Amino acid sequence: MPDAPKTIESLEVEERVFAPPPEFAARATADADLVRRAAEDPLGYWADEAERLDWMKPWQTLLDDSNPPFYKWFVGGELNVSVNCLDRHLDQRGERVALYWEGEPGDRQAITYRDLHERVCRLANGLRSLGVKRGDRVAIYLGMVPELPAAMLACARIGAAHTVIFGGFSPDSLSDRIQDCSCRAVITADEGWRNGKTIALKENVDKALTSCPSVEAVVCVRRTGGEVGWVDGRDHWYHELVAGQPPECEPEAMDAEDLLYVLYTSGTTGKPKGIVHTTGGYLTAVAATHRHVFDIRDDDIFWCAADCGWVTGHSYIVYGPLANGCTGVLYEGAPGFPGPDRWWEIVERYGVTILYTAPTAIRTFMKWGKEHPRLHDLSTLRLLGSVGEPINPEAWIWYQETIGGGRCPIVDTWWQTETGCIMISPLPGVTATKPGSATHALPGVGADIVDELGESVPFGSGGYLVLTEPWPGMLRTLYGDDERFVETYWSRFPGLYLAGDGARRDEDGYYWLMGRIDDVMNVSGHRLSTIEIESALVDHEAVVEAAVVGRSDPTTGQAIAAFVTLQASIEGDDALIAELRQHVATRIGGIARPASIVLTDDLPKTRSGKIMRRLLRDISDDRQMGDVTTLANAEVVSEIAQMAAAARAAGTGE
Repeated sequence: MPDAPKTIESLEVEERVFAPPPEFAARATADADLVRRAAEDPLGYWADEAERLDWMKPWQTLLDDSNPPFYKWFVGGELNVSVNCLDRHLDQRGERVALYWEGEPGDRQAITYRDLHERVCRLANGLRSLGVKRGDRVAIYLGMVPELPAAMLACARIGAAHTVIFGGFSPDSLSDRIQDCSCRAVITADEGWRNGKTIALKENVDKALTSCPSVEAVVCVRRTGGEVGWVDGRDHWYHELVAGQPPECEPEAMDAEDLLYVLYTSGTTGKPKGIVHTTGGYLTAVAATHRHVFDIRDDDIFWCAADCGWVTGHSYIVYGPLANGCTGVLYEGAPGFPGPDRWWEIVERYGVTILYTAPTAIRTFMKWGKEHPRLHDLSTLRLLGSVGEPINPEAWIWYQETIGGGRCPIVDTWWQTETGCIMISPLPGVTATKPGSATHALPGVGADIVDELGESVPFGSGGYLVLTEPWPGMLRTLYGDDERFVETYWSRFPGLYLAGDGARRDEDGYYWLMGRIDDVMNVSGHRLSTIEIESALVDHEAVVEAAVVGRSDPTTGQAIAAFVTLQASIEGDDALIAELRQHVATRIGGIARPASIVLTDDLPKTRSGKIMRRLLRDISDDRQMGDVTTLANAEVVSEIAQMAAAARAAGTGE
């Protein structure tokens, strides 16, 4: 096959199609006319969306593309993100709940826009009293407590960029990020709650700061009351800092291209990449995509069940929803604590109308069983969303039927830390959906799939996902490393942004994400997507979750190694492994038959729920494993390694 190396082969076919419910489409925020107008004039579309924000000074140039890939948006314009998320809502929505917060132990708060505004202003004044000023960087290392979004908005109010560092990171990872950003202050807590246990946040900060000379102040939230170390002059209790501060704080007028935040990508063994997002373009993009993708209405209760340590939390817990005056839900803890129905209890308690979560969480709920969501009234839900990785069709169907009651459209969204906002997704009142497909690029977004020469591939083919036009929410650079920014995202295909994901378009032009480029396997000259094989495995009634990687093979170049978690009620044996191998061959083709299958009770996952396939590749090739700092379940790695070694020795599945 001379053309095989140029594209990723697409073998699986999904024929189920779900049209938007007529009653949903009739009231939808985004309609076919919006899509048409954006296609005819993308820049005009973004200008209209930006006009929805409050600007202190109007922009002179919508897009400066004179120095690609260093694009600038809304040049000359000035605004403040905190003002757009809080102040402008006070007259009409001051008493509306901005955030329903639920702590893992069961403590709760209903925080209105007026209350959140006061909290943000008091903290912003407190930070200024510690010497934090416009242009400084502040690290935020907290669990999912109300002080986290307040800290982000307080930084934005005074013009200090924040870098939120996920509470599961180790002191070394924390130190790397603080040093790279030269942070002046850190906001943390004594401890955080996770699965009924405490996480030593302040202790980790103290260890990290032994090598962070730029930090002058540490602000500590009292969350659990646990004992912490203390450095006089450097450390300050959060509640004491804000107690005497005025409830109003003059906001900084920020240039549209001023730095809003730096967010570091995780999971790599090299130096973390500090993704730079600026003020005007980012806020325009997240507000627009939040409103249109989730069909936001005035009475919605929107729950993005992510963590603010990741970009999903930045864009769709804090900045997008609050810019739109929406009511959101903030949950501190783990999905299964104290029981596997905790999420559904939350949906029922607050009357959640929109739920946005990750496929990994959905598959976990599948494993736990339908009986848990059935304990609660989920009838308030009207829209479901998926984020973080491609969702396999069977998980999509389970989500739609079990959680959505068969009535809720699903928006399966593709985007990245780098893109800042959703780029490919259904519009729920417009787009007919296919289980497992992110469908089409959103209004104002240019996307394509290209081969190794950078040429667009025909419908029905796979290749490299690229973005063809600049967009307001795009990363501007990597913090302190313009050269790496250009090399990583713009050098392979000049003029095109390389997303790093493989994708295919079907005959109808629908996009199907196929995993990271590194997750594409070359089996006997065929470039196969791990995602399609994983989806075929999960299609089997015995399987709840699967991860597939390529391992070295002297004959085929790479062989397909699968790691499978079964339904809780099913015992695995060699006969079932053989059945699963044949099931994949039947669904996709003999070339996709796994060479080996390891049955495991769990898969190695980060605390954000993503499967760490990099570790599975290390295990499959029997080589030393890389960093496991971000794992939520590190104990499972050694168990899988032992089973994989036994499978190799026995030739299981060969």
